[in-house]
This record gives sequence, C-alpha cells and structure tokens, in this order.
Amino acid sequence: MIDIKKLLKVEGEIVNRWLDRLLPSESQPPVSLHTAMRYSVFAGGKRLRPILCKMAFERFGGEGERIYPPACALEMIHTYSLIHDDLPCMDDDDLRRGKPTSHVKFGEAMAILAGDALHAIAFENLAKSGDIRVVADVARAIGTEGLVGGQVFDLEAEGGVPTAETLERIHRGKTGALIATSLRAGALIAGASDEDVEKVSIYGEKLGLAFQIIDDILDIIADESALGKPIGSDAERDKATYPCLYGIDESRRLAEKLVREAKEALGAEVANEKLFAIADFIHERMF
Repeated sequence: MIDIKKLLKVEGEIVNRWLDRLLPSESQPPVSLHTAMRYSVFAGGKRLRPILCKMAFERFGGEGERIYPPACALEMIHTYSLIHDDLPCMDDDDLRRGKPTSHVKFGEAMAILAGDALHAIAFENLAKSGDIRVVADVARAIGTEGLVGGQVFDLEAEGGVPTAETLERIHRGKTGALIATSLRAGALIAGASDEDVEKVSIYGEKLGLAFQIIDDILDIIADESALGKPIGSDAERDKATYPCLYGIDESRRLAEKLVREAKEALGAEVANEKLFAIADFIHERMF
C-alpha cells in the first residue's frame, strides 16, 4: 500500500527544488518583485498540481526530468491565481497558508505584479515541454472557459441564492480546470493516447470538483491554524458554496461520489495506484 503522505512529502520537496531553480533569485533585479514572487510560491502548499502532472507523466510511460519545468509552471499559475484571489478587490483575505497574503506583505501593486510575473514565467516553462498542445490546453484552462471565468461567476454569485448549475460552473472553473489540465499535460508530454488523455481528464475534472467541495466544507468545520487561512470567510462574504446550498452532510456525499467516479474513470489497472491514492487522500481531508 502506498504511504501517500510520505509520497507527497518526497515529491513536494523535489518540486520545491525545481521551483527554486526555475524562479529568479531574490538578489536579481527587480529585487522587490522577485522577493514577492518567491514569498508566495514558497509560503507552503502540498504541490498537488505539479505532483499530479508528474504522476500522469509516469503513468503513461514518461521518464526523466523533462516533466519538471512544465509541472512547476502549473504551481506558478496556481500561486498567481491565489495572489490575485486574495486581493481586496476580490476575496480580501489577510492570510494564506498561515502567512500574511502578498498584498498585506508587499502592497497591492506589488502583489498584482508578482502574480503577473508568475503567469509569464509559467508559460516560459510550459513551452519547454516542446508540445504546443500543452501550452494551448493550459491557456484555455486558466482563461474565460476555466479559472478566470470561474472567478467571474463566483463574484457575480455573491449575495445571491446559488443554483446547482452555478456552483458547478464556479468550482469546475476555479479549481477543477487547473487540476484537470495538470493531469492532461503530464499525459500529453508522455505521449499518451487520446483515449488515455480523456480518461485522466475526466479523473481530474471530478477530483477537482470534489477538492473544492471539500474546501467549502473545511471553511466551516476546520481549525483555522490547521487550514492556514481564516475559516468562515465564505459565509461572511455570502459566497456560493455547496454547504450553503446542500448542507454539510449532503456536500460530503457529493464529494464522496465524485471521488469514486474519478477513480472509476481511470479503470482498475494497477498502474493507477498512485492516482487512486491521491483521490483517497483528498477525500480523507473531510474527516
């Protein structure tokens, strides 16, 4: 049986070393910008997206270190999205991963620029994959059809009564799209078949939606020090969440169903063991 916590720790440390290598140093001008970029990237996190990218790469026969620049690019994109998400004009959060958010630490202007710069360097590293399909797919996943679109739907839903359709649109965009494209990127770089890319994409979409539903639950029931950000913030801002619409128990059942369907999408092959373990790990965050 896979010790998923140990695996995540080991793989996360490797990703951190590559991020340190790929990002400009704090001594390189403009020092203030590079300091802000590195502050948010190294503020913590499990490195789930680059790890999923690497797992998909290896699952479909990929070998070597060429996966790390595009995998780390996904973490840079994730971090840039968090920096912008925390801004006063968005969610106005003061804490992220237990530390002051970028705009609190460096000011709004520098936080915006740090996010912009991470977005740019991410695409520089995505291009190192040598596969234009990967670059195009990630761009689509974080644009109006994915991450940015999901954030717009989220802002527009504040203060209203969310529908099931609205909730799914928000969560698939804000969270599911980047997780799914991380898996597709690894599979594509490895040379997986169209059928296998589709399977891992469905797994990622369902897992990403489950991940965000569980985040919604944790915003209500988790300990703030363990979660690393203020709890109850979704309710304070009248955010559209699954517990708001369905209640905690039904939201848990929905998350469990999505995790099960994510695993079923892959098939029963032994080679999927690590991806199954990640799905189970995400599910267990609720308890």
